[in-house]
This record gives sequence, C-alpha cells and structure tokens, in this order.
Amino acid sequence: MEKGLLKRKIYLLCRIAVIIIVTVFFVKNFLLAPSVVWGESMQPTFSDQDKIIVNKVASIDRFDVIVFHAPDSDNYYVKRVIGMPGDQIEYINNVLYLNGEPVDEPYLLNENSPAKLAFQTGNFTLEELTGYSTVPENTYFVLGDNRGNSNDSRFFGFLNEQAIIGEVTFRIYPFSNIGRPQ
Repeated sequence: MEKGLLKRKIYLLCRIAVIIIVTVFFVKNFLLAPSVVWGESMQPTFSDQDKIIVNKVASIDRFDVIVFHAPDSDNYYVKRVIGMPGDQIEYINNVLYLNGEPVDEPYLLNENSPAKLAFQTGNFTLEELTGYSTVPENTYFVLGDNRGNSNDSRFFGFLNEQAIIGEVTFRIYPFSNIGRPQ
C-alpha cells in the first residue's frame, strides 16, 4: 500500500512540475517577459540596470515606454513612444508639438534642474529629420527621456511596429523604485 501511495505522490508532483513549466513557458514567450534597461538613455524614468517586466500583448499608445529590437544593432532598446501613425511632430525651444498643439512632458527633468541642459531635445521638425511630414502607417517615432544621451528615432528613423516586443508595465528592481513606471 505504501508503494502505491508513493507512486501517486510522485505522479502528482510530476504533473504539477509539468504544469508549472508549461505555464512559465507560455507566460514568458507570449504574455510577459523580464528585461533589463541598459544605459542612461531613459533617465530620469529608468536607470542603467533597472529590471523591468514587458507586457507583450499590450496595445501601444502615445507616451508608453516600450522595449523593441534596435534597428541599428542586435540589442534591445527601451524608449518612449512620442509619435503614432499619422502624427505631425516638432520641437521648438524644447517644447513638444504634436499635430500643432504643445504637449507637456512631465517625465523629463523639470526646468529648475541644473542637469536640464543635458536633457534638452533641440529644435526639429519630423520632415527635417525623416523627410516625412507625418509618422507613416505601421511605424512609431520614439525618444529616450534623456534626450541628450539617447540613440532614438532622431538618428535611426521610424520604428516599425514589427520590431516592438512590448510595453514596459512594471519595474521589479531596484526595490526602492518597484512599481508601475511613470
């Protein structure tokens, strides 16, 4: 009788292990994935080595922070979506204008910060940078929050939606900043 009970317990443990493995595989490959922020291009929102969770099934909206396959290297980049398909974008005196309207960017350093000069975006229009007056269909215009130290759409152009892995939905490290990003 003990032998039969032991076999059932082993069988049950094996079933539980298989269910856990399949669930983790499914979640990691299709729903959520851990990632790491490399570099300072997203400061002050994220710092180098921050650990994040990426939602692979979230719809992408303006000002979301996303992770994507870098168009100019084999790396992943973390950047903020500034322009959606059809948007007209320009920066004048470090003010973002979307479709002709000024937009506040609270995620950037505030104007009283002595480090603000390093984070300035500079003046440009979408047409000056890309030759397009609006963001084309199936593409996005992305910028790092640390505008003075970010390789982003100003340099590599529009981001194809197929390159997007997902939206950053949670920071898991450092523990002092755990939670949903701003």
